[in-house]
Amino acid sequence: QVQLVESGGGLVQAGDSLRLSCTTSGSILSENRVGWYRQSPGKQREFVASIPVRGDPVYAGSVKGRFMIFRDSKKDIVYLQMNSLKPEDTNRYYCDILGHPDYWGRGTQVTVSS
Repeated sequence: QVQLVESGGGLVQAGDSLRLSCTTSGSILSENRVGWYRQSPGKQREFVASIPVRGDPVYAGSVKGRFMIFRDSKKDIVYLQMNSLKPEDTNRYYCDILGHPDYWGRGTQVTVSS
């Protein structure tokens, strides 16, 4: 498998913001749809947002209006900007290249206190 690197998580208060980053080698991110997911131990993976090569992003209803996914094509990075964070957003966040399950990452932890 090929490693994806997620970063930017941390411990914040409700209402704060974080920006998560997803990076890897080469141009694979710019050539495919990229998604952000979150998963806690013992639970199923939950879709958060995805961005196509070209076109409009897609968001889960629980984050729409608060989160934004976007690309920096020059550096081949996909970001997840998270605003107005809620305690229920607490989770470990992962990025994935749609259609390429061989790419994986360790995720980044987001913890939101009340």
